[in-house]
Amino acid sequence: MIPFLDLGASYRELKPEIDTAVSRVLNSGWYILGPEVEAFEAEWAEYCGAKHAVGLANGLDALILALRALDVGPGDEMIVPSNTYIATWLAVSAVGATPVPVEPDAATHNIDPNRIAAAITPRTRVLLPVHLYGQPADMDPILTLAREHGIAVVEDAAQAHGARYKGRRIGAHGDVVCWSFYPGKNLGALGDAGAITTNRPDLAGRIRVLRNYGSRVKYVNEVPGVNSRLDPIQAAVLCVKLRHLNNWTERRRAIANLYSKELADSGLILPHVPDWADPVWHLYVVRSLDRDRLQRRLTEAGVGTMIHYPIPPHMQAAYAGLGLAPDALPLARRLADEVLSLPMGPQLAMANAGRVIAAVQGAAR
Repeated sequence: MIPFLDLGASYRELKPEIDTAVSRVLNSGWYILGPEVEAFEAEWAEYCGAKHAVGLANGLDALILALRALDVGPGDEMIVPSNTYIATWLAVSAVGATPVPVEPDAATHNIDPNRIAAAITPRTRVLLPVHLYGQPADMDPILTLAREHGIAVVEDAAQAHGARYKGRRIGAHGDVVCWSFYPGKNLGALGDAGAITTNRPDLAGRIRVLRNYGSRVKYVNEVPGVNSRLDPIQAAVLCVKLRHLNNWTERRRAIANLYSKELADSGLILPHVPDWADPVWHLYVVRSLDRDRLQRRLTEAGVGTMIHYPIPPHMQAAYAGLGLAPDALPLARRLADEVLSLPMGPQLAMANAGRVIAAVQGAAR
């Protein structure tokens, strides 16, 4: 069996380094925030080309606290992709705002900038693009629209660690960039973890306060905050993995290039990469009009796959209150019916990638 993703493989590859880092934290006696978190924040900010990074408990908290720092709340609207993981929408709901979905570009599956303007109203406070599958969204027109309308841009970069847009790494194009270090991400912790990066010191400062019970000084609480602090053990692990991220990205690119070359005549719709995008291949997503049959045949052939994502947010019971019919967002619904993610990860051996290709070629016939 070739698994969709072997989560333990990255640990096994770096076991001596990770074990040393974890032991260092355990022996330090400093288990909340402190030097390990500060070290990772500094290294992550530098890697992303941002002035500030703030470590948080998980990626959803990163989105929520970014919106709270921007004073987004009830009565406000936020433009979100119709095609994304539901966490993007949940962050909007968590602050009492209303998600306003915009359909994707059919080629890239990312939010279509040409559709955004029609969705902006006087209540729009934030544009929230997602860099889906590890490929950057088209940021220049999104930023231009935001400046024209005086609204903020919050980026969901949970799948885009190291991705570049027009040569510049994702990390500070918008007002705040939100990261997840969930174990399956390109830069993954050994549990939940997250962060934001930004060039705005005011937002970084507000989020640092919000993550720590609304406090800068112990027992002095400025605002109603939360407990969302990056764990020092996870920070130490992330520092180790960050040193290997570029190499792991190159391995992912080699697999993606092989898939794209060998599956060109498979009859599947393969990922499209614009000239200005330098993706990091968090996922390699193909489309098939007979996706469920393809997935069954790959499973029978011993190849693990996943669907990202089988139910669009507007069709989830959680968002029934928006009153959107299933066909109100037809492209998001169509993608949900057609997409299939093939095995992808830096520890996937090229020989096994070849086996995946052979299985797909056989199953697609």
